Amino acid sequence: MTTAEPLARYEDLIGLPDNVVGEIIAAQLYVHPCPAPAYARAGSVLGNKVVTPFDQGEGGGPGGWWILDEPELPLSEDIFVRTSPAGVGERMPALPKTAWFEMSPNWVCEVLSPATARTDRVLKVPRYAAAGVADCWLIDPDARTLEAYANQDGRWLLLGTWGGDDVASIDPFAAISLSLSSLWLD
Repeated sequence: MTTAEPLARYEDLIGLPDNVVGEIIAAQLYVHPCPAPAYARAGSVLGNKVVTPFDQGEGGGPGGWWILDEPELPLSEDIFVRTSPAGVGERMPALPKTAWFEMSPNWVCEVLSPATARTDRVLKVPRYAAAGVADCWLIDPDARTLEAYANQDGRWLLLGTWGGDDVASIDPFAAISLSLSSLWLD
């Protein structure tokens, strides 16, 4: 007879040391190291590129979004993840008072690292689609690529893959041109 692992709870995340990141996926606790600077920087730079026009409405952007680095996303009772960054459009008129979004974001971005790539692609990304997230980007700083997906009836449709020094206008932020070279460390 095998013993089942206990179901993870939010309290398990709170008790983790500061040098790791925890997520609950399918009621199991997944723990990985905090992102190394190259990965954290890619997510931060991307967030900065979309915050000014889409969150703050400056530089010719439409505003009306909330763009946050690593918000906590309770996608269901047994899924509690962090993504970097994520954004919610007009569906959320004000930020929640809780540490987590109370609804699925419109857009999520996962910065893939050797420690997280499999979990992000295999476990998290399908759950984002099921939860109604409209757009998902995957950034791989090692490969210097950005993949963009749109949710089509709970399944991801690849919009395109860009890399290196490409400059692209990608939904849901097609109103701006994003220079990918700014995401990579040389």
